[in-house]
Parts: sequence; structure tokens; C-alpha cells
Amino acid sequence: MKPAQIDEKITLAGQLLRRWGGALRADSLISARLKELAAKIEASAGASVGSGVALECGRCEKEDGGSCCGAGIEDRYTPELLVINLLLGVTLPEPPNLPESCYFLGEGGCILRARDIICVNYLCLRLQKTISPEKLARLQEANGSELEVLFLLHDRIRNFIRQRSQ
Repeated sequence: MKPAQIDEKITLAGQLLRRWGGALRADSLISARLKELAAKIEASAGASVGSGVALECGRCEKEDGGSCCGAGIEDRYTPELLVINLLLGVTLPEPPNLPESCYFLGEGGCILRARDIICVNYLCLRLQKTISPEKLARLQEANGSELEVLFLLHDRIRNFIRQRSQ
């Protein structure tokens, strides 16, 4: 069986949100984790800006054509991760913003708030060479905190839906 295409996953995420959105938001653990995740995402974004990574990534995309957010990265996204984005207020695109890039790459960067681990953690050699080890360590610590909460939330939502769909 071939893996679902991203447009199929987006459709499924919308269906899941319509069916389970109210119950997901009413679940106290999911609600708390969504708030915690939003705070961790903001902290990671701040660390990305503070370390200079955000500036370098933007420069690479504009001046060098980028490569990190290439077409196909979106295949890593699950419907549940897309549901998390919908719960965080993200509007998922149809069709992709930039066809030659990741489905979720917009003119100003990634349109998603909750991102896959590779999208959060990847540091190219250019970044590893130009950003100080101390700044990279702070960034990786913030990213790790974000991903820990995301993992717990993703797992809770997946189990929530599975249990109620049986």
C-alpha cells in the first residue's frame, strides 16, 4: 500500500478535526499540552532568532536557493501532526505555496507551528560552522523541549482518536 499523499493527509486532518475537535479541546491534558507546546514553540523561535539561525536560514533561502525545505519533506507529516497545527490555528495550504519546495514553505518560511523533528532539529554544515557552539547548544535545548511536548501531545491525540474510533 502506498503512503498517503500530503493532500490526502490534509483532508484526513480536516475530517479528524471536524469529528473530534471539540472533544480534543475539552480533554484537559490535550488542552494543557497545546498551551505548553505553543509556549515552547515561541521559545524555540526566540532561540532561533537569538542564535542567528533564523537570519542565516532566510539568507540561504533567498540568496542561495535553500535546500532544507525541499519538496518531499512534507511526506514526514502525519494527519495527527496536521491536526495539532489546526488546533494551534494554522490554515493548511491547498495547493502548495512553492511547488518546488516543501508543501508547507511559504514566502516567509514555514507556515506550520508544530513541525516534524527533522524540520526543528536540522542544522546544515554552514550553520554548524558559522554559529557559535554556545548559541547552538541553547537552540538545541529549546528545540528539545519543544519536541518533547510535541511528542507527548501527538501520542495523546493519536491514542485519543484510536480509542474512540474502535
